[in-house]
Amino acid sequence: MSFNTFGHLYRVTTWGESHGRAIGCVVDGCPPGIEFTLEEIQHFLDKRKPGQSKFTTQRKEDDAVEILSGVLASETDPNLLTTTGTPISMVIWNKDQRSKDYSEIKERYRPGHADLTYDAKYGIRDYRGGGRSSARETATRVAAGAIARKIIPDVKIRGALVQIGDRIIDRDRWDWANVEKNDFFCPDAKMAEEWAEYLTAVRKAGSSVGAVIEIVAENVPAGLGAPIYAKLDQEIASGLMSINAVKGVEIGNGFEAARLSGEENADEIRMGNDGQPMFLSNNAGGILGGISSGQPVVVRFAVKPTSSILTPRKSIDASGAEIDVVTKGRHDPCVGIRAVPIGEAMVACAIADHFLMHRGQTGRV
Repeated sequence: MSFNTFGHLYRVTTWGESHGRAIGCVVDGCPPGIEFTLEEIQHFLDKRKPGQSKFTTQRKEDDAVEILSGVLASETDPNLLTTTGTPISMVIWNKDQRSKDYSEIKERYRPGHADLTYDAKYGIRDYRGGGRSSARETATRVAAGAIARKIIPDVKIRGALVQIGDRIIDRDRWDWANVEKNDFFCPDAKMAEEWAEYLTAVRKAGSSVGAVIEIVAENVPAGLGAPIYAKLDQEIASGLMSINAVKGVEIGNGFEAARLSGEENADEIRMGNDGQPMFLSNNAGGILGGISSGQPVVVRFAVKPTSSILTPRKSIDASGAEIDVVTKGRHDPCVGIRAVPIGEAMVACAIADHFLMHRGQTGRV
């Protein structure tokens, strides 16, 4: 299997399977001299790890990261690590695999999953939790994203869940402080309460629903990206589309822009009191012509409902026989919840990568 690497200068290669001994990643291209602690990396992994509420899979994993290379520990503070410029290798050991849960679907293709397409491409598939196609792989992206944030410390990247099923937040009630106060990364405290009741019913029914996540990156310097084949929005969208179950990405107004007039959609410009250009709106989502404008980068992505459900679904097995499939095991009733820190990580990696390319090309930051 090829194509396990993303990025240009800040390159991340992930490895491992959901039910293998471990998962991990190698970060290549991180500049030397960047200081961080293991706790700073673990902070973001803890946001993504399973089993933290009844609304996510009950698989119990510590997701404790170990760094095997690419750093030096401080002689005065062993918790303080400094990058050396060499590849940073990180590993997360799997501890709570229950492969027997998947024995019944060893020869069966689960609708909505990659079972059929993996067999079509490789002639073999890891039926134990989906192998490489499992969202378990994304934990290593979160670790890589945490280091990426240290390359761009002035850029503030935050994510929130803005829709579950057909229930959408009220943006007039948006409060970033609420994101840390509920199980859904929801900025709308009232909607978080409604989601809890709604998703409890979905979970008890053995069903699932989709979600929409919004990521906002503030203090992104103007000039990151390229006009044609390395557009900043293109690379952000590519990174987000590579996340399991993601079926759509939009930047700024996105699809909403299609129904606006040119007058409504254009972000008018004036000079600010600081002598810098000031935009009167941000319909473009902070990116114009593939290059950051200096405004907040705003991106949303849609996650489909979890395909693993208890309701029988029509399918076939490896011999071609028609069957009904019920997927047992521990599954998220809404995978969009844990996708929030993953989306943040992919946006951080893309912006850090373009920050390094911009510095290399222009000598400016």
